[in-house]
Amino acid sequence: MNFTVGFKPLLGDAHSMDSLEKQLICPICLEMFSKPVVILPCQHNLCRKCANDVFQASNPLWQSRGSTTVSSGGRFRCPSCRHEVVLDRHGVYGLQRNLLVENIIDIYKQESSRPLHSKAEQHLMCEEHEDEKINIYCLNCEVPTCSLCKVFGAHKDCEVAPLPTIYKRQKSELSDGIAMLVAGNDRVQAVITQMEEVCQTIEDNSRRQKQLLNQRFEALCAVLEERKGELLQALAREQEEKLQRVRGLIRQYGDHLEASSKLVESAIQSMEEPQMALYLQAKELINKVGAMSKVELAGRPEPGYESMEQFTVSVEHLAEMLRTIDFQPGASREEEEEVAPDGEEGSAGPEEERPGGPEGTGLH
Repeated sequence: MNFTVGFKPLLGDAHSMDSLEKQLICPICLEMFSKPVVILPCQHNLCRKCANDVFQASNPLWQSRGSTTVSSGGRFRCPSCRHEVVLDRHGVYGLQRNLLVENIIDIYKQESSRPLHSKAEQHLMCEEHEDEKINIYCLNCEVPTCSLCKVFGAHKDCEVAPLPTIYKRQKSELSDGIAMLVAGNDRVQAVITQMEEVCQTIEDNSRRQKQLLNQRFEALCAVLEERKGELLQALAREQEEKLQRVRGLIRQYGDHLEASSKLVESAIQSMEEPQMALYLQAKELINKVGAMSKVELAGRPEPGYESMEQFTVSVEHLAEMLRTIDFQPGASREEEEEVAPDGEEGSAGPEEERPGGPEGTGLH
């Protein structure tokens, strides 16, 4: 259906009135605010009826104002800025009325009703019947039309309805659809918020598990360091004992060598004595040389005494065990602490995995 637009002459400042009217349109019903008008904490305004529709859609379990059950309030989001509005037990009836906007609406309606300040009136005119206004709606073709088109024209066999009726019906449907979209957006936002909380929880849990993992590996390293210290002490003790024995023998052989050298020096001097009578008086020296030559010193260290091979540590199998360390899904910290010391079923204890049983300490 084609139609043209006819304008009446402009009276007064119609542009200013249009600008004012745009500021008085409810974002839910897309019509001028209907009193009472409520102001949200974000400073946006809504018809209280529209605010209640959005609130009820976002809080389907909230009791109505006339219910005897006391509710704890609820929340919804502003359709203009998505700011979350938290209500008390009175619901939207607890929101403050914007008397200033209501007064502006009254003044606007008064000014609009005056001929000198009325805004431009426009009427859709039928293209086929130029003098006829578009005043009915064809339900079959779903287009606006005029009365003559129904009587004589293309829509004479169609079902029609008054244009204001269809206008109000579609406005109501659009308003309901907006309310449902707003409620759906609230639910989507709630899901987003929940998933953001899940992300935060994942980060917190990962951070905590990393700390626990570091603590347990540090404890394992502490055990290895402690055992290493014990083995090093045992090795140091054996080293000291062997060194003391060998150094004692060195001192004993050194003392014997020194005494023997002095005796040899005395014997050589005696042999250089030219007087036979004096030389024959050195019988005691001959006895000392004979006795010195017969002295038996302490035995030398047995072959291989210097070897320290008995302190070799084999850690290959332990390294393989360490490489098998893995996470235990579903095991709590308490269960791990209870199972690990006792080596119960469900947890392979160190004694079970160590080759050779308890004797397989790796010391040879």
